Amino acid sequence: MSTSDTDLTDLITWRRHLHTMPEVSGEEHQTAAEVVCFLQASSPDEIVTGLGGTGVAAVFNGREPGPTVLFRAELDALPIAEVTEVTHRSKITGKGHMCGHDGHMAMVAGLSRAFRRERPASGRVILLFQPAEETGAGAAAVIADPAFKAFKPHFAFSLHNIPGLPLGHSWIKSGPVNCASCGLRIALTGKTAHASSPESGTSPAPAIAELIPALTALRKGHIETEDLILTTVTHVAVGEPTFGVAPGDAKLWVTLRTVSDDGMSELREAAEGLARNLAEKHQLGVSFSYHDEFRHCRNDEEAVDIIRRAMDKEDLPHSAGKMFKFSEDFGRFGDAAKAAMFFIGAGENQPALHNPDYDFPDALIPIGGRIFLRIAKELLG
Repeated sequence: MSTSDTDLTDLITWRRHLHTMPEVSGEEHQTAAEVVCFLQASSPDEIVTGLGGTGVAAVFNGREPGPTVLFRAELDALPIAEVTEVTHRSKITGKGHMCGHDGHMAMVAGLSRAFRRERPASGRVILLFQPAEETGAGAAAVIADPAFKAFKPHFAFSLHNIPGLPLGHSWIKSGPVNCASCGLRIALTGKTAHASSPESGTSPAPAIAELIPALTALRKGHIETEDLILTTVTHVAVGEPTFGVAPGDAKLWVTLRTVSDDGMSELREAAEGLARNLAEKHQLGVSFSYHDEFRHCRNDEEAVDIIRRAMDKEDLPHSAGKMFKFSEDFGRFGDAAKAAMFFIGAGENQPALHNPDYDFPDALIPIGGRIFLRIAKELLG
C-alpha cells in the first residue's frame, strides 16, 4: 500500500481548495460534500454520510476477516479571519482553517488512494471525517449515531499537527495527552435601580468583583506533572452600557481545565459552589450552563506501541513528548476502541494554531500518510 507522486500533487491541490472554503463547527455541509466526491473516486465498499450531523465515513473491506481500524480527521474550521497572503487563502469572511484540519483531511483522504489500489489483507479500514471538533460536540454526536455503532472499531487513530516542533518529528505517549475542559457560564440576577439611588436595587457588581479572584484562586498544579487545574475568566458583562442605571444582572464566562474527567467533576462543583455562596451573600439569583465540553484524551498503551512501531519502520523521528493543555474531542473514541493520537511537528517557525496567519504545511501530508498506512499494514497486512 502506498501513495504516488500524482496522489500527493492531487492531495495538495485538494487541501488548498478546502482551505479556501472553511466552514465552522456544525456547518460543514459543503466540506463534507467535497470529501464524499474525493472518496468516491477510490470506490470504497461503502460511504456513510450524515454521521453525527455532517460526518462522512468511507469503508474499505479486507480480503479476510480481521480487526476494524479507524483513522479520523476533522471537517471544521474556526471563526477566525485569515490574514495570510497565500493564493489559497480563505474566501469566507471571518472564517479560516487556522488549526490544520484541511491538512488532516488530506492525509486521511489520501489513504483512500492506497486502498483503491490494494485492499487490506484482512479486516477493514474506516476513514472517518468528523464534524464539530472545535466545540467538543462532534465526536459524541458521531459515536451516538446508530450508523457508527455498526462499525465497532477495534482501534482508532488520529493525529494533530503542532507548530513549534521540528517538521515531521512526532510526540507520542501513553496515558493522558489532552486536558478535559469546558466553558461555564454563570448568570447572576439582582434588581436594577436608578444610578442616583443604587441602594434601592440589588447590584451583582460586588459579587462579580469577588468571584473573579475566587475562581482564579482555584488554579493549581502543572501540566508537566499532569496535575493541572486551570480556570480562565474569558468574558464578563455587568448591566448595560449606560450611566443612568445601576446593574441588575451579570454574566461571567470561565473556562475550566483539568487533566482528568474526574478532576473536571470536582472543579465544576467547586466553581459552582463559589458562585452560589456569593449569590447568597449578595442576595442574588444564580444559574449555570455548560458549553464546549471536552473529555480528557487518554492514549491506549497498545495503540501507542503500534504507532511507535509504524514510525520506526518508516524511519521517522519520534519521542515521548508531553501532554498538552489544549483539549481534543478524539478522547471520546477511547470509549469505543483502543484509541491513540500522536502529535506531529509542523515546523519550528510555523505560526501557532488558531492564529490568523497560520497555514498547514503541505510537506506533512505524505509523512502523516506514511504513518497511517504503516499502522494499517501492521494490523491488517
